[in-house]
Amino acid sequence: MGYTKIWVHLVWATKRREPLLTKNIRQKVFTHIRENGRIKNIHVDFVNGHIDHVHVLISLDADQAISKVMQLIKGESSFWINKNKLVSEKFEWQDDYFAVSVSESGVNRVREYIKNQEQHHEKKTFQQEYDEFMEKYGFVLMKG
Repeated sequence: MGYTKIWVHLVWATKRREPLLTKNIRQKVFTHIRENGRIKNIHVDFVNGHIDHVHVLISLDADQAISKVMQLIKGESSFWINKNKLVSEKFEWQDDYFAVSVSESGVNRVREYIKNQEQHHEKKTFQQEYDEFMEKYGFVLMKG
């Protein structure tokens, strides 16, 4: 048996980045994401976000693919939000997402970053954060 620990920082937004994740709603959603992860054997280490997006730090098992984990988290959570009528309109996540590996030495820094989303977004919008991620991790070069 092999041993793996692959840390991944995931970020995704609400459809059209609509500000639907009010403080009360997002705490319910984050709790549900953790519980759903446990049921589906997805190790959700840390989850938080803001009014229009979510950050999750996960540890992948050797047989898990990021795309499948994202499908399980996003698909099930949007279904759950709609089933429980947490928002007045149909809730959807944006199709795309951001995923980047995290070294073991960087895990605590990423946890702190995720934990402090409310304070972080007092100073910068999600679009600014997104653009910085895209540039920092070289995704901007992959466009076009």
